[in-house]
Amino acid sequence: MTVRETADVETSSDAYAQRFSGAIGAWFLDLQARHLRDLLGHLPRGSRVLDVGGGHAQLVPMLVEAGFAVTVLGSDPSCSARLRPWLDSGACRFDAGDLLALPYPDRAFDAVLSFRLLPHVADRPRLVSELCRVAGRHVVVDYPSRRSVNVLADRLFVLKKGVEGDTRPFTLFDPPGIAAAFTREGFRIAGERGQFFWPMALHRAIGSAIVARLLEWMPRATGLTQALGSPRIARADRRTDAT
Repeated sequence: MTVRETADVETSSDAYAQRFSGAIGAWFLDLQARHLRDLLGHLPRGSRVLDVGGGHAQLVPMLVEAGFAVTVLGSDPSCSARLRPWLDSGACRFDAGDLLALPYPDRAFDAVLSFRLLPHVADRPRLVSELCRVAGRHVVVDYPSRRSVNVLADRLFVLKKGVEGDTRPFTLFDPPGIAAAFTREGFRIAGERGQFFWPMALHRAIGSAIVARLLEWMPRATGLTQALGSPRIARADRRTDAT
């Protein structure tokens, strides 16, 4: 019997949202939204966007503001709870379904997004394959990179758990491995952004958005964050020669 993937249930909860509360959390989400806006800003209003595992509601405000036709897919109806303001206003729709067998035809959306999901899914190749299958033009994912201070992941996990309490172990990825996974599906990495040079757990432990910005200023100004920052946001484009 196949067990349905439900990694998004936790990230769709109010408890998980507390990790992004306060000034530090607002800064995290604002930077994430700005990077996503940069990567998708060329799409016209009305473009069809699917957010897979997006019950955390981190991306929906920016997507709605950009004028996209937004659908969020969650593994369980409960994943829609944090989306209620946008669902009630008709600004987006929610579907419950299998994360690894998306209930949509091929190329049904202009862009397909999946944040806070890839590091926690057991069958990652299948997830990437499904994201690509239903994307007409772009797939955008975020992932923690091994090419960062995350090389100290085992030690940092103790800090992360101490700050967040209920944090989960996560898988690190090499950027070439991410590129290869999309290449196999007929896509190529066309844009990528490093978010933070220093671990997010460190910024949470310090607890000051002002200090966090100061710590990140020099690596960002010198290009270290773009080269070595994590999590990374990658946009993969469907190759024009792909069938």
